Amino acid sequence: MSRTHQKKMSKRTLEQWLSEYAVSHQNLVNKKLHWLCVPTIFVSLLGMGMSLSVWFTLVLSALVLLFYMQLSTPLFLAMSMFILICLSVMTLLPLGFKVWAAVFVVAWIGQFIGHKIEGKKPSFFEDLQFLLIGPAWVANSLMGRKQKPASE
Repeated sequence: MSRTHQKKMSKRTLEQWLSEYAVSHQNLVNKKLHWLCVPTIFVSLLGMGMSLSVWFTLVLSALVLLFYMQLSTPLFLAMSMFILICLSVMTLLPLGFKVWAAVFVVAWIGQFIGHKIEGKKPSFFEDLQFLLIGPAWVANSLMGRKQKPASE
C-alpha cells in the first residue's frame, strides 16, 4: 500500500467512514444482524482479551478509543461508555476464554449470513479499519443518526 493511500485513509472523516460502511449495509435483515452481532463481537473480543491479559486488553482498548477520539468526541464518549458497560458485563458474567470465543464465532457467522443476504462482501475486506467502524456505525445508529451510503 502506498504512503499516499495510507495518508488518504487516515484523513477520512467519521461521515466518510460511515458512508462507505453503509454501502454494504442496506438490507434490513443485514442491518439488524449487524446491530446485534457487532456489539457482541466487540464484547467477546474484550472478554477473550481479559481472559488472557487484563493490562494488554485495557491498553488496546485505550488505543481503540484514541482512534474514535480522532474521528468524533461524541463517538469517543459513546464508545467509552460501551467499553465500560462491556467490562461491567464481564465482571457480572465471568465467562472463560472458550465461552467468549464461542460467542465470537457465532456472532461472526451472523455477520456473514447478513452479508450473504445483502449480496455484498464485508467492508473490512477492503480496509481492516472498517473493523473499528462497525461499532461506530452501530453507535451512530443508536444515537439516532442516519447515514447515507457513499455512491458505489
